[in-house]
Amino acid sequence: MYFIQPTRDIVHLDQVLETLPSVQMINIEDLHLYDPTIIAIADVQDYIKYQWSVPTIVLALEDEGSALAQAWELGALAGWIWNRLPSNPQQALIKIDAQYKRNQDSRDLPSAANLQKRLLPNPIDLLNYKVETFFQPSAYLSGDWYDYWKISDKEIMFYLADVSGHGVTSSLLTSWMAAFHGRSKTPRELIKKLNGMLVQENIEKHITMIAGILNIETHHMRWSSAGHYPPAILLEENKAPQILTTSSFPLGLTEDLEVEEFEFQLSYNSRFIICSDGALEPFSGGLNEQLGQLVHHLQNQSFQAPDHVADDIAILSLHRFN
Repeated sequence: MYFIQPTRDIVHLDQVLETLPSVQMINIEDLHLYDPTIIAIADVQDYIKYQWSVPTIVLALEDEGSALAQAWELGALAGWIWNRLPSNPQQALIKIDAQYKRNQDSRDLPSAANLQKRLLPNPIDLLNYKVETFFQPSAYLSGDWYDYWKISDKEIMFYLADVSGHGVTSSLLTSWMAAFHGRSKTPRELIKKLNGMLVQENIEKHITMIAGILNIETHHMRWSSAGHYPPAILLEENKAPQILTTSSFPLGLTEDLEVEEFEFQLSYNSRFIICSDGALEPFSGGLNEQLGQLVHHLQNQSFQAPDHVADDIAILSLHRFN
C-alpha cells in the first residue's frame, strides 16, 4: 500500500509510519505514476483538496470530524484518527483491502455480463430456416449457453447447455465451451470431448446438454442429449407436440459416458426447440405440469419470461419455414 506524504506538518506522522512499516511513501505529485487500484493512506485535508481517484484511507486530527464526513462523501474507504489508530492497523488494512476488492468484483459484473452476451453467436442466414433464440440470466452472469455455427455449406451444428449452479464459475465454463467446440463435427463427438475435458480437469461442475447437426438441404437432423431436462420439443404443423425424451448422464460425472444419437426429418413449417430448465420456472405445478405449460406457450409463440427470474433461461429453436 501507499502512504502519501502529507503537505502539512503532522506531529504523529513518524509514529504512524513506525506502526505501518510495509507501506511505501510517495509524493502527491507522483501519484499518477503508481497503480491506481492499490489502496493509499493519506491526510484527510490533502484528500479533500486534490480529490484523486485512488482508493484511500484518510487520517484526520481529533477535531476534524467534519473533514472526515466530507471525505466519506468523496469516496474514502475508511477514516482513522492520527493519534488513535486501530489496535491492529495491519490487520485492519487487510480487511479493508479485501472488502475493496470484493466491491470491485461486484462493480465489474455488469461489464462481464455484457462481454458474455457478446460471445453469443451472431445471427446467420440459412436457406429455408430461421434460428430463433431467447437468453435471460437470473443475475448478471449465466450458466446457460447456446451456440450454432456452419460446418459446411449444407450443415449447421448447434447445442444448448446448462452448467450446474450459478455465478462466475458456471459462466466461465460457458465461455470455455464457446472456445472449445470448433473442432467437433458431430453431436456425439462434441459431447464426448467436452465430457473428457471436464473429467480430466476435475472441475466440480456438471453440464447437461443437447447438441445436434442439421442438413438444411435434406432437412435430416441428428442429435444427442447428455442428461438434459427439459427434453427436446418437436412442433409440427397439424400434429400434437412431441416430447423427445431420452435417458443419459450429464457431462463431467463419468469417463464412460454413453452417448446415443437420434435421427429424423424436419418437416415443413416445423420447429425443433431446446430449452434450459429455467424456462419451466414461470409456470406452476410439478415438472410434468410445468413442461406441459411451456410446450403450450411455445406452440402458440406466447412464451414470456418475468422481468426477474430465479434461474437462467436459454431457448434455441430451429424453424423450417420452406
